[in-house]
Order: sequence, then C-alpha cells, then structure tokens
Amino acid sequence: MLELKNVSFTVDTDGGDLEIINDVSLTVPDGSFTVITGPNGGGKSTMAKLIMGIEKPTSGRIFYNGEDITELSVTERAKKGIGYAFQQPPRFKGLTVRRLLSLAAGSELPEDECCGYLTGVGLCSKDYLNREMDASLSGGEAKRIEIATLMARNLGLAIFDEPEAGIDLWSFSMLVESFKSMSRDKHNSVIVISHQERIMSLADRMAVIAGGRLKSEGTKEEILPTLMGEFTQQCEFRGKEGL
Repeated sequence: MLELKNVSFTVDTDGGDLEIINDVSLTVPDGSFTVITGPNGGGKSTMAKLIMGIEKPTSGRIFYNGEDITELSVTERAKKGIGYAFQQPPRFKGLTVRRLLSLAAGSELPEDECCGYLTGVGLCSKDYLNREMDASLSGGEAKRIEIATLMARNLGLAIFDEPEAGIDLWSFSMLVESFKSMSRDKHNSVIVISHQERIMSLADRMAVIAGGRLKSEGTKEEILPTLMGEFTQQCEFRGKEGL
C-alpha cells in the first residue's frame, strides 16, 4: 500500500517560493487501479515524480508497505518494486528492445515472452525485438516499449504518466486493457496520470489534483459522474460565450 501524508512540494523562483503540491494526503490500496486526473499544470506529474523519488517533498512523508521511503533514491525505490514510465521515454543507442525487456525482467527472456509484452502494448513484436532503443523509433513507439518494460518487471507499484500521449486509438485500447490486467491478474497497484475518459472509466479509484491540492478522491462511481458533469457545464458555458 502507498500512503502520502501531508505532502507538499515547493520550488525556488526569482519571485520567491512557488508551491506546486500543497498538503496532499492520499492512499493507494494494494492491487488497485488508481487514476490521478485534473487540469493541466495542477500538479499531477509532480505528484508521480514525488512517489518515484525523482523529486523530494518539501514537507510530509511517503510510505510504501508501511516503510517510510521519503528519503530513498529512485534506485532504492525501484529495488522495492516501484516503477515509473516517463511522458518522454529515454533512448538507449546500441540496446535492443529484446535486451531491454530482459534487463527489466532481471533475466534473459524467451522470445515468445518478449513478444507477449510487445503485443500487449500494440506492437507487432517480430518487427521490434531486434530494433535499437534509439532515435529511429517514434515517440509513440518508444513510449509503448517503455510501458512493456514495466509489464516485464515484477512490480508492486507501476506509475504511468499520461501513457496515451502519441498513441494511436487501436494501440490505446490494448494499453488500457493491459493496465487493468496488471492490477487484476498480477495484483500490482497501478497509478495512471490521465485525462482520458476511457482510462478513468476502468479505474477502481480516482484522485483529482487541482492547484496543487487534492480536490477529491474516492471510487470511480463517486468521482467520475461529478467530473463529467463539470466538463459538460464548461462546454455549455463556452458555447454560450461564442454565440
């Protein structure tokens, strides 16, 4: 289980301290599929980076399976079974996709298992196994391969930051099912940062971050209707403005 307790994060700017995350407390149960959503610039991606250890809280504590991991590095958190997929995946010239999947799994994977992970993210596996993770891959291809590496790992908690960006609709449908199966079949906890209604509709739990604060959290049934209602009202208001 992941627990954030009164977590805040500020950065120094020329105009003084800028508050990005303000006193957020959030619990992600074991085996749950949790979607964190909210307006752009509201602090969602920063929240994901705080959980992974890419950024450190200014105040508050983060616990994973009862252990305080607030001061642990990214590497130390990874060893404890926490994984993170970036919005913009890194490239590794000279490293093949098959080798990257094996490194993620911690042992040499057979070809059929590698193919299974690639198929799960909407890639024709035979075409990619021996490709290098370099600039020859499109942004969408690199992102899907990175997601496949998280699926190959034995993770307790997988974090995906806006995985839908740059993904075609056909592949997106496969990704959504793969995220759900990670929590359902492997009993991993999955956090997805997303605005996509299709992803939100499959969530067990949702959290809305706006202005650096936790606006609301709860089950999908509790949160999603309210979000959709707010979206409809905004669209109607903008439509009237354009008359």
